[in-house]
Amino acid sequence: MILQLHRLDACSNMWKCIAINIHMHVGEEHMRTVQMTLDEDLVQSVDRIVKLTHTTRSAFTRDALRASLANFNDTERERKHEMGYKRQPVKKTEFSVWEDEQVWGD
Repeated sequence: MILQLHRLDACSNMWKCIAINIHMHVGEEHMRTVQMTLDEDLVQSVDRIVKLTHTTRSAFTRDALRASLANFNDTERERKHEMGYKRQPVKKTEFSVWEDEQVWGD
């Protein structure tokens, strides 16, 4: 574990005086403490939710960031897929060759 303390002179909230970066190796997971600036109403909303769900700000934020990254990656794949079809559109006969093979039954 590596512990680094930094004095912050420009302090604006209760988290202000000391920033601590902790590098921990837990199994294969590498965790690092980071400092973020958040709107007060956002912090209050997160605090309300973590109290209801019996978790922590850190755990909630990790889950939210993972979900946001997954959403970004999905959107990026969809954009690339769409761009591929714009560069190389589907031909009229590309899928119709299989129509005779489909049996829908009665």
